Order: sequence, then C-alpha cells, then structure tokens
Amino acid sequence: MNKTSLIAAAALAMALAACSKEPAGEEASQTEAAGPAATGDASVAPAHPVEQNAIPDVLRGRWGMVPADCTSTRGDAKGLLTIGSDKLEFYESVASLGPIREAGPDSISASFAFSGEGESWIEEVTLSTPDGGKTLVREDTGLDAQPGPFTYTKCP
Repeated sequence: MNKTSLIAAAALAMALAACSKEPAGEEASQTEAAGPAATGDASVAPAHPVEQNAIPDVLRGRWGMVPADCTSTRGDAKGLLTIGSDKLEFYESVASLGPIREAGPDSISASFAFSGEGESWIEEVTLSTPDGGKTLVREDTGLDAQPGPFTYTKCP
C-alpha cells in the first residue's frame, strides 16, 4: 500500500468516526452515569417497583380452588392456598420462598422449599394474577411437579 492510500484510508476512518452518534470519551461516561432521569428515558425504571425478596402484595392472601375452600370450618379445605410475603401454605404442606427468577407487580417465578407429610423437596413455582387480584394462576415445574396450571379465586 502506498502513502496516498494510507492517508486516504486514515481520512476516511476519521470522517466516519466524526459521524458516529455515540458520545466520545468523558461525555459518554457522564451520560451513562446520569442514568434514565438525566437522559429522559423513563422506560428503564419499572412502573411499580417490586420488593425482590418477597411475593408481590397482589398475590398475598387466601385463595380457593372452589368456593367451599374459602368457607370451610371443618378443616377440609384441601384446595385452600394461603400466600404470605415469603411462604405458601397448602392443606398438607408449606413452602418457603427461595431464589427469585423473575418478579413483577402481579407475578413471581421462584424456587420454593416445600415440606409436608414428613418429606421435603424443592419446586419451581410461578404465581400470577391475570385480572388484578381476582384470580390466581399457579404453575409448578420440575421433576415432581403436579400437572397444571391451577386456578384459584381470591377468598372474600
């Protein structure tokens, strides 16, 4: 390659670099450090922040698979699910919240440590409410998971 070609290539490279939309050097690091508020990009922040170490509020409470699960006084509400900030309580088992894979304002997908009837196991569970808290959908995954999904109605 001769000197003229090298000079032309260098000039072309500098011209292309000058046309780049990316801020250079210190200007770029200031923009990155400023975050979404300074850049006006509010889409980065979640609309409803969710506590990442707890089950979302809208999912908490008593849920029944059938209406009698919510009203039984005989202790036979086999489809009753009570959800707290960090645990699930079923008829014959309890599950403690473990590592959270995903969480949103109306859903959570996490590992739960189950125990009941003298046994213990880990299961991946996804809980969501498609209608703002009237209905709960539970999906279990893993080797010993029950086939689902399971649908519950919020107890009054």
